[in-house]
Amino acid sequence: MSHRPYDSLRSARWFAPDDLRSFGHRSRLMQMGYAPEDWEGRPIIAILNTWSDINPCHSHFKQRVEDVKRGILQSGGFPIELPALSLSENFVKPTTMLYRNMLAMEAEELLRSHPVDGAVLMGGCDKTTPGLLMGAISAGLPCIYLPAGPMLRGNWKGKVLGSGSDAWKYWDERRAGKITKTEWIGVEGGIARSAGTCMTMGTASTMMAIAESIGMTLPGASSIPAADSNHIRMSAECGRRIVDMVWEDLGPQRILTRDSFMNAIVVAMAMGCSTNAVIHLVAMSRRAGCAVSLDDFDAASRDIPVIANVRPSGDTYLMEDFFYAGGLPALMARLGERLRLDALTVNGRTLGENIAGAEVYNDDVIRPLDNPLYPEGALAVLRGNLAPSGCVIKPSACAPQFLQHTGPALVFDDYPSMKAAVEDENLDVTPEHILVLRNAGPQGGPGMPEWGMLPIPAKLIKQGVRDMLRLSDARMSGTSYGACILHVAPEAYIGGNLALVQTGDLITVDVPARRIHLEISDEELARRRAAWTPPPKRFERGYGWMFSQHILQADAGCDLDFLETEFGAPNSEPSIY
Repeated sequence: MSHRPYDSLRSARWFAPDDLRSFGHRSRLMQMGYAPEDWEGRPIIAILNTWSDINPCHSHFKQRVEDVKRGILQSGGFPIELPALSLSENFVKPTTMLYRNMLAMEAEELLRSHPVDGAVLMGGCDKTTPGLLMGAISAGLPCIYLPAGPMLRGNWKGKVLGSGSDAWKYWDERRAGKITKTEWIGVEGGIARSAGTCMTMGTASTMMAIAESIGMTLPGASSIPAADSNHIRMSAECGRRIVDMVWEDLGPQRILTRDSFMNAIVVAMAMGCSTNAVIHLVAMSRRAGCAVSLDDFDAASRDIPVIANVRPSGDTYLMEDFFYAGGLPALMARLGERLRLDALTVNGRTLGENIAGAEVYNDDVIRPLDNPLYPEGALAVLRGNLAPSGCVIKPSACAPQFLQHTGPALVFDDYPSMKAAVEDENLDVTPEHILVLRNAGPQGGPGMPEWGMLPIPAKLIKQGVRDMLRLSDARMSGTSYGACILHVAPEAYIGGNLALVQTGDLITVDVPARRIHLEISDEELARRRAAWTPPPKRFERGYGWMFSQHILQADAGCDLDFLETEFGAPNSEPSIY
């Protein structure tokens, strides 16, 4: 295979010169037991590993990194493992979204500051996929994404459990008194049975699929369950492939185009994606200098049906079933000409070449286009006086009567007051109400936590109600379902019109018309705005202060403004003296 000369590699700047500084670099490698034969003439490959002792989604990465190293060595590269921020969705508070951009900054600077020529990015838990890719895109080195893969399907009393989705469902049954404490412990132990990410079509599965659909993973990599031996082989292949990518100088700037991101939107819609896909994909595309917008999502949603019958849009299957049915290549093959098939991918071939011949093995899991799970795409973007910059709903996962609805608002200014109120069985609420939570956006949360799936009030739960309209400037878990309107922009905390809603105000939601409207006059809205006072600051120092000064709103992807591609010229290579 012909490839670029060794002295053109970044790492050669550190190790090849016959000078005192390079002597220091070489001697310190030898201090760790390496010999010149380990690195001379070889690409040095960084492995950004987001493993930690408190990230169950990545608990297998401690072993998988050895498989990646094996593949790198097989192809003549020299692997170095660089630990990166783990961002465990389950445990990091108030939300991993507060730190997605911190991971992106860390990834970019790890790659820029170290003597590496390319990178394998090991992630999967919700924010690690966009965080690693955003940083790697900005760094510009050849890179390949290694998705953690979904965990095995859950099981309790012979019933298949889906992470997140069934947690919400069975918790409501517990609140209604239909599940005992002992049974609940059984659910806790059965819902997550192996390493890997949520096995529903949550944010993790969505974002791993998006990484594949934009061309940044090996074909089929995003669907492989974490516990499957195919995942071990894929990890080694990532190591082998990245070495060739370095010699080919195949970086993200050659792979990622607007067509790549439009492919991701089409795939996301067909999969019944997480609402979080909007924020992350917008941010990633803006890093790549080929921005997509909420309008692109909404246009696709009117044309692309949901064909992946996976919870929470579906009611039966999980990601393990999706993999057995053919995985993402099969779904993309079924979408056919709706994709830009000439888009380049990390294996050096086009998307069309990668999915040629892919087959669907279960037509109920991956539906034909003429028999979709839902006739339009997974998401819809609404606009109106409550959300001038837009908000998002997942109509494929909510009760149909709420797609056109007018009801009175029941407003909460913070999560604790909402949580206390919904457990009050004397709360003045009906199924027609629209629950409103505000001050939960990028700055107000802070970090835009997944608070948007507001609990159904206990009073209504006991009446058998399981869905109602809920509205917030927060996000919700991709594993969630229900009539939740999210990402209201601008957020209430900075004076968006959501801050001006009062309990009892009528709100009209019309999903087919893509409209959301607060039924008060412009004059009344102006009077309320004049009386509004900003809330106190969330942070006065540290990362949180920096975050608050520079975070963009949901419609712009919630990146830090100074990290966006258009903020300034690319950073130069580090000086070596």
